[in-house]
Amino acid sequence: MEVDLGGFLSQNDTYDYDDEYECTADVESEGSEAVLVTVLYSAVLVVGLLGNVLLLALLAQKRRSWTISDTFVLHLAAADLLLLVALPLRAAQAAHGGGWYSGVALCKISGAVFNINFYCGIFLLACISVDCCLSIVHATKLYSHKKPGFAHLSCLLVWFISLLLSIPDFIFLTTEKDAAQMKTVCVHSYPQSATDWWLLSHLPHLILGFLLPAATLIICCFLILLRLQQRSKKLQKERAIMVILPLVVVFFLCWMPYNITLIVDTSRGRSKQPQEGSLKTALMVTSALGCVHACLRPLLYLCLCGNFRKLTLALLRCATEESKSSLWEFGVGEEAPPDQGHEVDALKQVTSAEDQVQATQC
Repeated sequence: MEVDLGGFLSQNDTYDYDDEYECTADVESEGSEAVLVTVLYSAVLVVGLLGNVLLLALLAQKRRSWTISDTFVLHLAAADLLLLVALPLRAAQAAHGGGWYSGVALCKISGAVFNINFYCGIFLLACISVDCCLSIVHATKLYSHKKPGFAHLSCLLVWFISLLLSIPDFIFLTTEKDAAQMKTVCVHSYPQSATDWWLLSHLPHLILGFLLPAATLIICCFLILLRLQQRSKKLQKERAIMVILPLVVVFFLCWMPYNITLIVDTSRGRSKQPQEGSLKTALMVTSALGCVHACLRPLLYLCLCGNFRKLTLALLRCATEESKSSLWEFGVGEEAPPDQGHEVDALKQVTSAEDQVQATQC
C-alpha cells in the first residue's frame, strides 16, 4: 500500500504569526494608553475646575483691594478655565483611541484652545518674570499701581498674540477618514505643497511661542538668582522669586516634553513620511501632560502663598476675612517695604551719638 504524501508535503507556504502578534500588541498598547490619558484628563478637569473657581472666588472677594498681581492671576486662571472647558472633547477623543466624532467646528476650537492656553501661560509668566527681574536687578518696575492700565494692556496684548498664533489651527484643522484604522480623526490638512505649509504653521509656534519666551524666562530667572547671591535683597523680593521660580519650573516640566516631541515631528517633515505610531503616541501623551498644568497652578499658590492659604481657609469656614497685602506675593507692581537693615543701622548710629553726647556731658 503506497501513500502519496507529495501533495501534502509540497505545500511549503508558511504563515507569519509575527504580524498578528505585533498588531495585537499595538492595539493593546494603544488601548492602555488611551485609558490612561482619559483618566488623566478626567482628573485634571475635576481638580482644575475646583482650583480655578476658588481663585475666581477669592479674586471677587478682594476686588476692593485689587493689585497688579491679581490682574495677571485672573488672566492665567481664565486661560486655564478655557482649556478645561474644552478638555471633555480631548478626553472623548482619547477614549475612542484618537477618533473624533464631535464635528469639524469643535475640532478646530479644541486644537486652537489647547495652543492658546500654552501661549497665554508662557507669555504672562514672561511678563511677570521681566517685572521681577527689573525690580531686583535694576531697581525699577515695569508695572506700577500708578499706571494699572499698562498691566491690563499687556494682558490683552498677550491674548491677541495668542489668537494670532492659533490661526493655523483654525485654518488647517479638520476631520478626515482614516482608512487604515476605520475611524474619523481630527488632524491638520494642508494643501499640495504640504512641506511649506507644515513648516509655516509650526515655526511660529516653536520660535515665537516657545523658544523666545522660554529664553526670556530662563535669562530672567538666572539674572535674579545671580543678583540675589551677590548681595542680600529685601524680604519681599526674595519671597517673590520663591513664588515665581516654582511656577516657571512646573510650567516647563509640563510643556517641555510636548514641544520637544513637536520639534522632532516637524524636523521629520510630516508630508514626506507618515507619522510613526510611536511619535503619534508621544504627541498624545505629552499633550495630555501639558494639560495637567491647568490644574497645578492653584495647588502651587496654595503651597507657596501664605495669604492665599489664609483666605482659602476663611472662605471654606464661611468667614469674612480680608487681606490688604498681596495673595500671590509676586511683587508685581508693588512697592517694596523699606529695608529694615538700613533702619536698624540708622537707629544704632542715633543711639551711639546720644551715648557720646551723654559721655561728654559727664
